[in-house]
Parts: sequence; structure tokens; C-alpha cells
Amino acid sequence: MSDNASPSGLFDVEAVLAALTEPEKVDLLSGRGMWKTAALPRHGVPSIVMTDGTYGVRYSEEQIENDQQGGFDLDDFLAVVNRRANGTDTAWGRTRPATCFPTGATLACSWDPALARQLGAALAAECGEFGVDVLLGPGINLRRTPLGGRSYEYYSEDPLLTAEIAAGVVEGLQENGVGASLKHFAANNSEVERTTMDSVIEERALREIYLKAFERVVGRSDPWTVMSSYNRLNGVQTSQDPWLLSEVLREDWGYRGAVVSDWHGIKDRAASVRAGNDLDMPESPARKAALRRAIDEKLISTEDLDRACRRVLELVHRAVAARPLRQQAFDRAEHHELARSMAARSLVLLKNTGVLPLNPAELKRVLVVGPGAVQPIIQGSGSATTMPTQVDIPLEEIRRALGEDVQVLHTDDDSGAAEADLVLVFVNTDLQYDGEGADRRTLNLAAGQDQLVQELAASGTDVVVLLASPDAVVMPWLNEVSAVVATFLAGQGAGRAIADVLVGIAEPTGRLTTTFPARIEDIPSYLTYPGENGRHVYSEGIHVGYRSYDALGREPLFAFGHGLGYTMFEIGSVTATVVGETVELVVPVKNTGERQGRETVQIYAEHQNPRVQRPLLELVAFAGVELDAGESTELEIAFPVDDLRFWDTSRQAWVLDGESVRLHAGRSSRDLVSAAEVVTQESAPRHRPVVRDTQPVFILNNPAARRATVRFLAETLNRTPEDVDRLLEYSRDSFIGIVATLERRFRISFTDQQAEDLLAAIRAEV
Repeated sequence: MSDNASPSGLFDVEAVLAALTEPEKVDLLSGRGMWKTAALPRHGVPSIVMTDGTYGVRYSEEQIENDQQGGFDLDDFLAVVNRRANGTDTAWGRTRPATCFPTGATLACSWDPALARQLGAALAAECGEFGVDVLLGPGINLRRTPLGGRSYEYYSEDPLLTAEIAAGVVEGLQENGVGASLKHFAANNSEVERTTMDSVIEERALREIYLKAFERVVGRSDPWTVMSSYNRLNGVQTSQDPWLLSEVLREDWGYRGAVVSDWHGIKDRAASVRAGNDLDMPESPARKAALRRAIDEKLISTEDLDRACRRVLELVHRAVAARPLRQQAFDRAEHHELARSMAARSLVLLKNTGVLPLNPAELKRVLVVGPGAVQPIIQGSGSATTMPTQVDIPLEEIRRALGEDVQVLHTDDDSGAAEADLVLVFVNTDLQYDGEGADRRTLNLAAGQDQLVQELAASGTDVVVLLASPDAVVMPWLNEVSAVVATFLAGQGAGRAIADVLVGIAEPTGRLTTTFPARIEDIPSYLTYPGENGRHVYSEGIHVGYRSYDALGREPLFAFGHGLGYTMFEIGSVTATVVGETVELVVPVKNTGERQGRETVQIYAEHQNPRVQRPLLELVAFAGVELDAGESTELEIAFPVDDLRFWDTSRQAWVLDGESVRLHAGRSSRDLVSAAEVVTQESAPRHRPVVRDTQPVFILNNPAARRATVRFLAETLNRTPEDVDRLLEYSRDSFIGIVATLERRFRISFTDQQAEDLLAAIRAEV
């Protein structure tokens, strides 16, 4: 045993760091094989194991247990990220069965951070049995466009909702001894040219939309690792971007964990170390050689090298220390039941004319249509795919739920439809584009399925559509069917969940986490997606998702936050007050229906007098409440006043306006039923900072800056303040900078020092 190690497997990080040779440092920063960090036996430092899994643990026995040094063949790597799944299989040799829970896009429809925390705990238990130290998730990139190939992994188009769900998963994992890897940092919103595409994003949108969820989760949940993304961001590869990985992540947000690359995501190893990307995964002989050369050629300082090594050692130490917290085995039957209940909580009832819930006593013959009824679409393709422990078959579960007195037939076409009491049709998007490596090309269903639904509806029989998709679709048949249930990709328990929701054993409580457009042209990014010549301009700025539909006055097919249930809720008059640094709301809620149910109350801010352009409405808080029939409660919801801030590009800081903010309570972004106003206190002067080329109008409209300018000029020119102010007013229409304007208006020549003195006087007054 090394002098730096203890019987528990722990070691002294600083002592080990001081004793490392350069070759050992290179090994430590380069991983081992596909899924491990390098062990340093001489120092008592063990390997730790990482593997994929945003909604299930994908444990490849061949790759993890064979411990092959040097990494696996590239073909093996590409086989998994580029493969097209049928929803139940996996790749890369023998993979241990694990629970395939609902995907991120599905689970988030629960709007329930506690349920997300439960998922994290369950994943940690499965990692414990498999010996996994770090699970590579959750993925929290925004679903900027429903065409995104990895939309099924991600939570929402809204950063607040994304952060709340992700924080629950991270905390559930790490409380139970397994590290999380928050990914993909940052702006990885498309699979087109995924490792070279430059995401070009203006600063406010980057801070307020694309980085905001990462900032919240880092600050609240302290994930053990953050994974850098494949893409470029504003011209710089994210895996080697010092602004992103050091200035923002570590200096602004205070992150102290390790940054790990996405697999083969580093292109310049020396630049990545300098930027703050600590661990290069997987092991690559070429990149290790490049790192050795960079050290020899002094392209990396000893300080940079040791800083990265310290973070990796701290990660390994943290993982080893947490191992006693982990379960050693998980109950497969129990986790399958959990997957069923999570799926049921997350299904979204988009439309219902009253046909649901089904009453078996009123049915004699039900026709189930579509291959998805017997080969369920439960997950997407790529590195997140999980080999399920078992899979509920929807057709079997529907027969169970309806009972023996109801004849349930299955077909893949519209024959027999007119003779049935009810048609349940399972439809899905094209599986070739539901996953990693490829974005969808259309919002339509797979070939022929839209026509199939229309033909079934033409039979005159009630048609219920069960829709499996990674994200939004268009529905040319919507007005012709009786009900639509969005199942998204709901995991191995989806079959039972669907059946239970159809017959009312379970209440549909899911709410949309993205906006469903009426047509593909309404997608906010439509005109600039997916970019050209390696550049993807995020032209909609801060107006992502529902923010864009509101700003442009477009009517969505289904609004953000929409979802129906089998009971009715009444939301009363909301009250709101500011108490210290917190906004506190009280929302009366009553179940006015005839059965127990759950309502998700959503709070949206409307800024009354913002100094910069703000979204018309912006989600700032939400809470769920379960009530029995006739039961009522007063739901208390609170959020920090700071959540009402915007990113001020002139000050490079978050700023709170002093204004009245109207807080709306409702069931979706387009179903708001009551509101209250609060007044916030300004955290920075409302007027923009003054620089040499600031136009005079901005100084004249700023009383403090105007006073300082008048006083300075009066003293400098030996003129009365009244005379100076009158001449200054004549400068209002000047479009050149203040210094140049004053030189011409007052016929003086400013020295550089006088110009700086003037600006200093203005800043002191402001």
C-alpha cells in the first residue's frame, strides 16, 4: 500500500499530487480505456468507472470489465452513437439489463422535481450494483428546436424547468453515492455537424437562456463533473474555451469540480488543459502523445497541469469516499413498478372530447392499430440507450385493463375500424431520426401514419391517438380524432402506464415542457436552422420556445405547459408580496371535479416597464398539488427576487430593474387565470454606463449624468451652469459621441486627460 493511501482506499490528494511524475500526470488526465480513469497503484489511487445513462444505466461488460488500455476501436464507438434503435435493443457487445426509465423529455412532463430526485436515487442504486462511480448525465441542453435529434434526452425549452428537474436528478444520484456529469456544456442543441458546428449566440441569450440552467444546477446541486460539449460556441471549441470553462463556470459560478470532455470531443489537448478541461475521455494514444509534447515544449505551464491533476484526484477521492453510501443491489421488480408509475405521471393528455377515461362496461369491441402496440417505442437512439430488464407490451396491458368481456383486436391498418366501438392507434415519428447523430427533418409522423389516422377517423368511430415521439409533431388530423395522448418515449413501463391512463386507473397529470407548433415554419429558429458553412446563428435571441410565440403573436398547436386531466381545478385570485430577497405567492386551488387529481400551477412574470426588451411572459415558478374531489387548499409558492433579473451586457452583470412586475398564475403559458403585482428595487442605475462615444441623448435623459456634465463644463469653461445646460440641450440630436459633440458644440479641444476626467465625473455622480 502506498504511503498516501488508507485501508479504505482513500488517499491524500496533495501528497499524491506532489509525488506524481510527468508520465503519471499524463496518464491521470487521459483516462483508461473507454470508461475508466487511470489507476496509479504506486500512490494508492484507484480507477473509477463512468458510463452513459440519462434515464438508465448502460453497462457494457466487454468494455468496462476487460479494462483494455489505449481505448477501443473507433468503429465500436461509432456503432453505438450512430446506431438506430428499435426502442429495446442496445449495442457494444453484451450490455447488462437495467431499468429503462422514462426519457428526460418524458419525465420532465411531470413538472415534479421530487420525482426526478427519485429517479436519481434509483439510478444510483443500479450504479451501485454495477460498480459505476459516475453516471454521465443528466443532459440539460435546451430543446431549442423540436427537430433536435437528442431532444428525447433533454427536459424542456425553458431553463427554469430544465434546472429544477435536473437538480432533482443530480441530488438523487449524489445523495446515494454516485456522481453526476452535467452535460453538454454548452449550446449543444443540434446534431448537425455535431463536432464542428459553431453555435453563434448573442450574449443575453447565452446567459439568460442557454447557460442559465447550468448555472442554477451548479450553484444548487454541485455536480461532481461537468461535461464539455462537442460544438463550437461563438467561434471557439467549447472543450478548449477558457471563457466558458474558467471565467464563467469557475470564476463567475464558483464551480470546484472536474470538467470532463465528451468522448473524443477534444481537438487541441494543450488548449483544453489551459482552458480548464481536466479529463480527456476516452483514452487516446494520439492525444496522450500530444499532451506529452505540449509539456515538453512548455505549451502547458506546471500550474495548469497540476490544477487539472488536482481536480481529477479530487474527483477520484470523492467517488471512493462515497462508495459506502451506495446500495449493493437493486430490486428489478420494484424498479419496474417505479418506471411504470413515472411513465403514468408523465403522459400528457393533449385532447379529450370526453371519450377518456374508457368505461369497459360500455365497450364490446376495441380495435388497436399500429406496430407500436406490440413493439413499443420506449426510447431513442445513441449513447443513452438502455437494455431494459423487461418491457410492458401495450396491447397485452390494454386487454388486461379492459377485461375479458371486451374483445380487443389488433391490426396495422384501417380494416375493421367501422365495426369497432373504439379505435386506439399507436403512432410514432421516424425512428431513423430519433436519436444521437441526426436531427429530424420533419414534424410529421413516420411515412404513412398521418394518412392512417385520417383514414381511421373517417370511419366514424371514436379514435384515440397514442403518440410516441421525442418532441413536438404536427397533427393535420387533430380535429378529426376524439383524444390524443402524448407518451413521448416513456421507458419500459409505458405499456402499463398507457393502459392505466386510458381506463382511468391513473390520472393523466403530465404537462408539456415544449411548445407544439401548428406548422414547421412556426418554429422560432426555422429561418436559420441548421446553419450553413459551419455556423449556426441563433437568430431568435432570447425568444426561445413559448417566448417567441408570444412575441410574434403566433398561435401554437399546443401551448407550453398544456395538459388535460380527468377532473377540473379552479385557480383563485393570487396574492404576491416581496419579503426580503424572496417573492412569496399564495394561490387558492380547488378540485371542482368528481375524482382525485393533480394540478400544476405555473407562475409567469410580465415586466411592466423594463429597460431592455424582455419576453412578454417568462416562467419564474411552479408547483404541483394533489387534491381529492371537492378539496381546496392555498398553495404557497416562493422564488428569489433575483430570478427577475436580466443580463446587462453593458455592465457584464445580472441586473434587477426597479419596476412593477405582474405575476400570472395559470395552467399553461396561454391559460392564465389570475395575477398580482409586486414592485422590485433597482440593483443598478437604469441608465446605461457612459463611455467616450455615448450619444448625448443618453446623457441628457440621465439626470445624474447631465448634472455631472454641466458641472464639469461650467468649471472647465468658466461659464454658468444655466448657459452650459442650454447649449448642452442643443446637442440632443447629435449622433456622434459625447466628447466629439462637446468639442464642436462648445468649440473647445479636449485633451485625452480632460475627456477621461469628464467621464470619471459622470461615473462618480451616477
